Amino acid sequence: MEKNPLRASLLILWLHLGRVSSMLNVEQSPQLLHVQEGESTNFTCKFPSSSFYALHWYRWEPAKSPKILLIITVNGDEREEGRASATLNTNEGYSYFYIKGAQPEDSATYLCASTQCFSGTCRPYPNLCLLLLWDQGRQRAMCR
Repeated sequence: MEKNPLRASLLILWLHLGRVSSMLNVEQSPQLLHVQEGESTNFTCKFPSSSFYALHWYRWEPAKSPKILLIITVNGDEREEGRASATLNTNEGYSYFYIKGAQPEDSATYLCASTQCFSGTCRPYPNLCLLLLWDQGRQRAMCR
C-alpha cells in the first residue's frame, strides 16, 4: 500500500489525566503513544473493581456529542465495533481498548467511563479523556 506523503503517518494518542474523586478514579494510559498509519494499538482504562456494573468506551469528535462505541458488563468479555474492540477484567479493574490498523479517520477523543452501583443507585464515573490526533491536526479536547 502506497502512503500519501502529504498525510502524516504518525498518530498521537494524548492522555489528559485527572481525578474524578479521591476514591473513584477512572484512568486511561499511556499518556503518550505514537502509532504509524496502519499499525494496531491499544490503551488501558483502570477503574475501582468494587461495585462495578459496566464499562463504557466513547468516541468524541469536535463539535459533536460523544458517541458510545462499546459497553461491556461481563468479566472476560470482548466487544468489537469495526476496527475497534475492547476487553474487560472486572476482577483486576481494567479494560483494554484496541484500534486495528489506525487510520486518519480514527482521529478523535476516546473516553472510558465506569458505571458503579452503591445501595441501589448507579452512576457513571468518567475518566478524563484520551485524545487521538494526527500530528498535523489542530484538535484539542477540554477534559474535566
